[in-house]
Amino acid sequence: MNYKPILIVAGEPNSIFFEIFFKAINRKIKSPLVLIASQKLLLLQMQKLKFSKKIKILDVKKIKNYSLNNKAINLIDVKYDQKKPFEKISKKSNVYLNKSFLIALELIKKGFTNKFINGPISKKTFLKKKKLGITEYISDKFTVKKNAMLIYNRKLSVCPLTTHVPIKSVARKITQKLIVDKIKLINNFYKQKLRLNPKIAVLGLNPHCETVSYFDEDKKIITPAINYLKRKNFRVFGPFSSDTIFLKQNRSKYNVILGMYHDQVLTPLKTLYEYDAINITLGLPFIRISPDHGPNEYMLGKNKSNPLSLIRAISFLDKY
Repeated sequence: MNYKPILIVAGEPNSIFFEIFFKAINRKIKSPLVLIASQKLLLLQMQKLKFSKKIKILDVKKIKNYSLNNKAINLIDVKYDQKKPFEKISKKSNVYLNKSFLIALELIKKGFTNKFINGPISKKTFLKKKKLGITEYISDKFTVKKNAMLIYNRKLSVCPLTTHVPIKSVARKITQKLIVDKIKLINNFYKQKLRLNPKIAVLGLNPHCETVSYFDEDKKIITPAINYLKRKNFRVFGPFSSDTIFLKQNRSKYNVILGMYHDQVLTPLKTLYEYDAINITLGLPFIRISPDHGPNEYMLGKNKSNPLSLIRAISFLDKY
């Protein structure tokens, strides 16, 4: 079988990505890895972290004419003029990051692969204010209007209805259409990629799905959306209170839990599984995954970071 390559953008140069990448690649995978990154930064971190003797680098000049080596890092070098290695995260990296993404997305559009991983990105410095996250940044490049952020673990996954939205803005972002769209994306992904008809729990917005406010989002928006989906034969249940759904006897009944906002579902999932989860963007014409953690610049160069999320990301794309 001819396995398509896994295309990887290293992401924020002043992050732990190279460390977890070095730790993640010494495993048997069938898909060649193609890394888009600065060779200068790669070599600096290999030397500092003492990985230089264990890893081979293959500089790929013209990727379409090159035979990829499954036992080496197939590198597409992106120039990055960093005067001091291991600096603090800043906007200095933006041109480098944007160029890295454009190279990767152009290769995907040309049909080179449908498997893509990006390393951690500082949303605060890289993205414009109107972009909430890398999910939206990549979706725009493919003119995709409907997307979802699935934090995937084989035992239980979660999806926030709203992503990086301030809490004060969450309630007005919730609509029946948005709930229906997210559930359809989740359902299609599980059926098409995982061959599973998922059971999806939907959380309420308010504590205990109740409110003393004049407008009750749980009754007026969330419940009607669930009822509509049930009539369409989706296996959707709720709304449930977020303070009890993650108890073992409750969460074990479902494949996915859809929450109304980011921390409502990501905090409990990370508490349960820590680094054993990956961030998958649903709705794209390819599979995009990122490790489920940030750049963590304060751990840069210490060789103490946990690579499990990146290992899971590579394994997922190698398998599916």
